[in-house]
Amino acid sequence: MSAAKDGDTVKVHYTGRLHDGSVFDTSQDREPLEFTLGQGQLIPGFEQAVIGMSVGGKTTIEISPEDGYGPHREDMVESVPLSEFPPHLQPEPGQMLRVSQPNGDSLVVTITSVTEDTVTVDANHPLAGKDLIFDIELMEIA
Repeated sequence: MSAAKDGDTVKVHYTGRLHDGSVFDTSQDREPLEFTLGQGQLIPGFEQAVIGMSVGGKTTIEISPEDGYGPHREDMVESVPLSEFPPHLQPEPGQMLRVSQPNGDSLVVTITSVTEDTVTVDANHPLAGKDLIFDIELMEIA
């Protein structure tokens, strides 16, 4: 039985959870996730866990922020005057917004707090700074 290696296209079922047991993503109710190893399509820790697995193999791994979505960076948290938001928008904590940057790129931010005058937004990935636990089952190597 062959083992998954860089360059292989694989299909996996997975469940990702945090230390408190909360599930942040799973493929169990949909088609397996398909990706090519070594192309950086997924976080490094996830890809590394699949390398060497055989079809039908299962593993549970813990991924540190460095091999996941990176550390939570305070320089990506900013307070913005409420007056800069469109008048029809009612910002609320937890709300995610796509914002345009001066260079034309767009970025997804999460509103973390709202006061009378300011809205604090966080441009970090929601899982940045968190240890992640994944249960992975290799379904297919193409």
